[in-house]
Amino acid sequence: MLDNYFPILVFVLVGLAFGCVPILLGWLIAPNRPDSEKLSAFECGFAPFEDARMKFDVRYYLIAILFILFDLEIAFLFPWAAIFKEIVNTEAVKTFGFVEMFVFIGILVVGYVYAWAKGALDWE
Repeated sequence: MLDNYFPILVFVLVGLAFGCVPILLGWLIAPNRPDSEKLSAFECGFAPFEDARMKFDVRYYLIAILFILFDLEIAFLFPWAAIFKEIVNTEAVKTFGFVEMFVFIGILVVGYVYAWAKGALDWE
């Protein structure tokens, strides 16, 4: 019974070796001569002038989430458009294909109108 799991154990060990051995070799072999320049904070070639933990406006994240949401819809629209002729020519799928896509687009439009109504797309 354990003979069946031996290849998996070998696979895991080889994977760990490929991941850990280069890190350990770099840590052991690489020269370690830190100086004040190497230990200083790097930010575009000049000393940092503000705290790195400053607050960001939530609208940055909201715009990013909305972009991802409405950008991913293309992943569903392209395959539908690619087989559009086959959907139209097949009687069994014709009505179902159109209704299903209009429901999908309708949900996206409702989300877009909601985001617009809440002011998520307005920028001051």
